[in-house]
Amino acid sequence: MLLVVAAAAIFHPETLADERFRLALLAHTALFGLSVGVPWGRLPRGAYAVIPVLDCLAIGFTRDAGGSNFSVLSLLLVFPVIWLSVDSNRSGVVLAVSATVLSTLLPAMAFGAPPSQGAMIRAIFLPLVMAAIAVTAHVVAGTLYRQRQTLVRKDEALADTVAESVHRQRLLDAVLSTVNVGVWVVDQDGHDVLTNEALRTDPALSGPAPSANRPRLFQADRATPVPPERYPTARAAGGETFTDELHWAGEGEDMRAYSVTARTMVSANGNHAGALITFAEVTALIRALSAKDNFVATVSHELRTPLTSILGYLELVLDEPGHEDIEEELRIVQRNANHLLGLVNDLIAVASERVELTLQEADVASLLAGVVASSHAKAAVSGVELVLDVEEPLTARVDPGRISQVFGNLVSNAIKFSPDGGRVTARAYRSNSHVVCSIADTGIGMDGQEQEQAFTKFFRSARSRETAIPGAGLGLPISKTIVEGHGGSISLRSAPGKGTTVTVSLPVS
Repeated sequence: MLLVVAAAAIFHPETLADERFRLALLAHTALFGLSVGVPWGRLPRGAYAVIPVLDCLAIGFTRDAGGSNFSVLSLLLVFPVIWLSVDSNRSGVVLAVSATVLSTLLPAMAFGAPPSQGAMIRAIFLPLVMAAIAVTAHVVAGTLYRQRQTLVRKDEALADTVAESVHRQRLLDAVLSTVNVGVWVVDQDGHDVLTNEALRTDPALSGPAPSANRPRLFQADRATPVPPERYPTARAAGGETFTDELHWAGEGEDMRAYSVTARTMVSANGNHAGALITFAEVTALIRALSAKDNFVATVSHELRTPLTSILGYLELVLDEPGHEDIEEELRIVQRNANHLLGLVNDLIAVASERVELTLQEADVASLLAGVVASSHAKAAVSGVELVLDVEEPLTARVDPGRISQVFGNLVSNAIKFSPDGGRVTARAYRSNSHVVCSIADTGIGMDGQEQEQAFTKFFRSARSRETAIPGAGLGLPISKTIVEGHGGSISLRSAPGKGTTVTVSLPVS
């Protein structure tokens, strides 16, 4: 359009004096400003189409206002027509042709120009030519899109191959890292094949098999002996695999904690060939975790008292007249204090691994719908589509506030971990004597190792730290504590890049 203005100034300066031509140029300027200034990515898909449609009209008005000397401007319709036609939806082609027809008819009607032979020819053939261009652009774009999808699938297959290579590398690293822990290899009958120096020299694990002169293994409570058939070597020899099971060995004050992991080995013909068991001493870690929980619980209790006092005095201040000019600020203080008190309560609940519940008959579907409704604004900011699929009513005996807290944590996580938009689906239905609720997203997902630690207190995945996704790592642990306090269960299913589904099952009574 700058070239058009320059050409008009050089060859037809009288055109620039035409008020209609100036208004048409102003329309182009306004469209340029809209294209640059409006955050189209935050608007519904397809909203951008208003720009090329208006562009067609602006070109038509510019052409007619410039007269026969500017009829060549019809060629500029190619740009918005192609813009609309390359969309995967066929409606873009229809919209492109319709916009071309309007660019021919509306200016003539607006300027009151009598129909001429040239105008009639343009009204007939210009839409036909643009329709041909639109169809061609649509077909070419569709072909390119399918080729791109093929490349994407190949990239995904390549990514899976790379992921498998990374997995094998991690497995190799895991084997190499066992040199610092006790390693025990047994055959399919449970006979010793290999032990490393750490296992042989550890007095507490000089041979953790039940016998009269060897130390016994105890369960996590440090008091219940492990039956011979449940010894790690016996279970691993039988083909059972397990990860990070806690066992204690030794006697009295010399007892040590070990994290025991077992992996089966398979021969070339696919038969069970034995197992690898590792014993990693975690005595200091267990004591540190216990101290941490005690510290968190103590500090949280100490914080709750002054916070409760602060909230109480805030209520008194807000109830007293004469503070209307700072009421908004006081409300902000109150809201943040309530948020902090909720976080403190969560810390106490996580540290004590129990919550106080006030059970009553409540509609779980309604609770889920309320959480979804209150999350729409947050979802819209992230470009996430929230979908609710419930069977109403779904009555169960629950603590409405705590269950709403669980749903809020899960929906909030689903939105947070879908930073590039996507869909979050909240479902609720009855299954025998349970009410089942699931929150599924199409976000970044988690790998197997992250899933194993998802319900661990304060755990945050590497991706969430790298992308600075906010959180304290308490949402899932506190949700697990609340659900299990109701006698229910919570599970998680995820895959990297494929999203996450968290399922909550609550007994009806």
